[in-house]
Amino acid sequence: MSELVTGEAVALELRPARLPSRALAVLLDLVAAMAVYVAVTIVLVTSTASLDEAAQTALSIATFVLVLVGAPIAVETLSHGRSLGKMACGLRVVRDDGGPIRFRHALVRGLIAVIEILMTFGIIACIASFVSARGRRLGDVFAGTLVVRERIPVTRTGFVPPPPPWLAGRFSGLDLSAVPDGLWLAVRQYLTRMQQLDPQVGWSMAERLASDLAERTGAPVPQGVPPAAYLAAVVQERQARESRRAFGSGAAPAPAPAGQGPPAAYGPPAADVPPVVAPGAASESSGGGRPVEAPEVPAGERPGTGFVPPA
Repeated sequence: MSELVTGEAVALELRPARLPSRALAVLLDLVAAMAVYVAVTIVLVTSTASLDEAAQTALSIATFVLVLVGAPIAVETLSHGRSLGKMACGLRVVRDDGGPIRFRHALVRGLIAVIEILMTFGIIACIASFVSARGRRLGDVFAGTLVVRERIPVTRTGFVPPPPPWLAGRFSGLDLSAVPDGLWLAVRQYLTRMQQLDPQVGWSMAERLASDLAERTGAPVPQGVPPAAYLAAVVQERQARESRRAFGSGAAPAPAPAGQGPPAAYGPPAADVPPVVAPGAASESSGGGRPVEAPEVPAGERPGTGFVPPA
């Protein structure tokens, strides 16, 4: 799971497919391809009986290449990594970064599959997939792809509450490249279970995770922002960046499904929290090259945020 942490810390919870499911998918694809190949061959033999032997041999080779090599490449390209066998087994081919594959990825996988699957009866592919930590065969290694499982039970995916509206876009200047995948997973697990924790324990955990996250990003937690709200806002920013990287600049993170998960009661901001920028970045509103700090508000005047500190 940690090897595929992207976006909102494994928001889709995709898992690398292992050898048994991949072998079954390849077997189904080969059965379908051989059935098409036999049918096309019978039609060609019947319709080209008057041709000489050289022409018939050339047509046989062309049919073999187009049906058993070209067709799988075309199917994976048009279906974005889903062949007939993969759809039956709930698998999909994706890039190493989780994005959809393109023609060049399918082409490399298809050409190398001729050697490691067709010519060696799948022995090389089985050995490579067995010794690989993520179950990849040689075609996946050279193409930079990964076969993942799509069918994950819904109950395994926890609900991550959205951040308060007044924190939207406040952390667009953070540098999240140094945050490890394990910390993203820990933050997500906390957000999905914070309503089940004791308030004092949950607040302590949120402060600890927010401190670790701020240390990795190099920017402190803004004053007046509860630690749990800070975690939710940074996770949403990470998800938005991954969505733009995978689907284009116009993509945005999907809103939380209505009626799912615990209610998140967020009020207005405790202070006019400025956008967070990385250390050393100039702030236009300060005029002196320093990040703007949020003005302090007396504790009695701060409105509720839905995150209650320990008594």
